[in-house]
Amino acid sequence: MRHNGPAAAFLATALILAAAPGRAQTQAEFESCLARLQSPAQQAGVQPASYSRFTRDVQADFTVLEKLDYQPEFKLPIWDYLAGLVDDERIADGNAALVRHAEVLQRIQAAYGVDPATVVAVWGVESNYGRITGKYPLVQALGTLSCFGRRQGYFRGEFFAALRILQRGDVAPERLVGSWAGAFGHTQFMPATYERLAVDFDGDGRRDLVDNSDDALASTANFLRKGGWQNGLPWGIEVRLPAGFDASLAGRKAKRPLTDWAGMGVVAVDGSPLAKSGLEGNEKTAILLPAGPRGPAFLVTRNFDVIYGYNAAESYGLAIAHLSDRLRGGPPFATPWPTDDPGLSRAERRELQTLLASRGHDIGEIDGALGDRSRAAIKVEQARLGQTVTGRGGQKILQALRRGS
Repeated sequence: MRHNGPAAAFLATALILAAAPGRAQTQAEFESCLARLQSPAQQAGVQPASYSRFTRDVQADFTVLEKLDYQPEFKLPIWDYLAGLVDDERIADGNAALVRHAEVLQRIQAAYGVDPATVVAVWGVESNYGRITGKYPLVQALGTLSCFGRRQGYFRGEFFAALRILQRGDVAPERLVGSWAGAFGHTQFMPATYERLAVDFDGDGRRDLVDNSDDALASTANFLRKGGWQNGLPWGIEVRLPAGFDASLAGRKAKRPLTDWAGMGVVAVDGSPLAKSGLEGNEKTAILLPAGPRGPAFLVTRNFDVIYGYNAAESYGLAIAHLSDRLRGGPPFATPWPTDDPGLSRAERRELQTLLASRGHDIGEIDGALGDRSRAAIKVEQARLGQTVTGRGGQKILQALRRGS
């Protein structure tokens, strides 16, 4: 479980704590734990009065423990994951954001050397441009994770950082809400990352990533710069591999000079030589095969590693990288994913939910999120249609229901 990046909330791998019998007893254990944490919190710079004020009457939220096992980047097929994150809606909204925030993005690029499309792509993937920033009070969520389950030491550090943020008055207590694992704001910084890398870009005396998109976007650029971002270097390109390519040579860390890959017969996806890609011949690059050798292949640079550091998952890094390309006017990937049932955009997911509801299924809100009720309804329809029953929403079930099958 890496938490080097602000959005690493998605990558938790801890086990669910076996809860003590009875909610009252477990809440009592939580309160006892909070009492024990006051001394180390004070050693970490949280004043006793602040600790008492911000932890008073906090109730444990045991739902966050269940979420430790859910990792969407690893459970979803990558074609599903990217279909929802890099769709026409997010591209259109990102282009609008580039226009709306053009002036501040230009100043951010001048200050930190990170291009607007990359910064906006992070914003789009992390919070859908500030629309979805999380609903969990950080003191409650991080307090619970500090007392139960694995990685308590890590979460205690983030818990104390959240309390220091409140103590300084950077964010009002009622506004310090975010993901279940503590990431918050427009671009989902973890509290300790906020303390280290957030910037007050508009000069109002506060580093506000919750209600000030200028500060959030500049802080994201600062994060990428400190991670080693090289201005003007592409994150990578889609490539075409030669017949018989040894897939064991692939891997984000298996870097070679560009000339080595060219010598093996790797070319750009349009067939042009790598020498025309804009990368230097001695640039250390790696081959990424996110869906294996039959799917799209990418030649990635050190800037992809920097994006990866924001949230340690290659699928996540590819989502930001691809969205940034689409915001620059680039095309979709040329090579299809190795599946006969591609993923759905958010608009298509909403359409699927509407079709399921029209058949009498109770799927709740039509929101494009295929949750438990949607998946249960999909299973019923897949069984009726003679499809493999998986509960997954893909093109096959959508097309069948569109036809009125």
